[in-house]
Amino acid sequence: MDTEALRWFEMVADGATVTEVAELEMRSQPGISRALDRLEVEVGAALFQRSGRLLSLTPAGAAFHRHVGAALHRLDDGIAAVQQLVSPETGTVSVAFQASLGTWLVPDLIGSFRQRYPQVRFDLRSKSDEQVTAVGARSAVDLELSTLHVAEDGVTWHPLLREPIRLLLPRDHRFSGRRRVQIAEVADDPFITLRNSSLLRAQLDRLCAHAGIEVEVALVADDLPTLRGYVASGLGVAIIPARWDAGAIEPSSPRVHYLELADPDAERIVGLSWNEHRRRLPAAELFRNHVLDRAKAGKLPRPVPIQ
Repeated sequence: MDTEALRWFEMVADGATVTEVAELEMRSQPGISRALDRLEVEVGAALFQRSGRLLSLTPAGAAFHRHVGAALHRLDDGIAAVQQLVSPETGTVSVAFQASLGTWLVPDLIGSFRQRYPQVRFDLRSKSDEQVTAVGARSAVDLELSTLHVAEDGVTWHPLLREPIRLLLPRDHRFSGRRRVQIAEVADDPFITLRNSSLLRAQLDRLCAHAGIEVEVALVADDLPTLRGYVASGLGVAIIPARWDAGAIEPSSPRVHYLELADPDAERIVGLSWNEHRRRLPAAELFRNHVLDRAKAGKLPRPVPIQ
């Protein structure tokens, strides 16, 4: 089968019009249509049904579509494998990461890696749902950096570092002069959290459960900068990773204070995940080993202590 026709089939099946495919591929619209017609002949069934100017999948097309994506991924992996065998220090590594790691850990790992392998490129993907692994059985992602320890067949999770969880307070909070508190001491304060798909929200729930308390969730933020802004405006308190922005997190500022949490489980473990059932191409294997070696040597960034 013509692999170009398969790629065009996948694009139309995913919602693109024939006109849009022709424009993207810089081909004529009749040429794209004829290629799809030939594909239907080869498959032996109608793959699309027309509704006005739009094409939708027939039952046969839907069944075919479930396998075409996997076949094209395997084909692309094969082409990339050949290219990387010729030059293993090139290629592209796909890395998914938890958003709170994207401003300090991810740059450190990629920057140090590219000092040695400058021609390797990265496909970086910030996770929207942090409670679902990005290296599952049907994923094309090579590696994942997160605090999610998944017990899933084929998925290996290797711990890299422990990061404290701290309490974030507005500047005029009654505990702003303290250095260390337990979360039960702020049980009556309004809390600001991240959305339910966030692992930091799950961490707050665990901390409260272990302390035997329930807290009022006053506001839900989409990201850590927004959460910090809400706290700085005096709208509540929050838990936050000890290090989350570029460079070193400031222990205090004119608008917020960070306090150590004395609770024994006030930390998160950052790890690296990969799928043992998916063969990693040489560039991805080089980066995986770089991350593990850097962690073993104690060269990963460390949180700044509370002053």
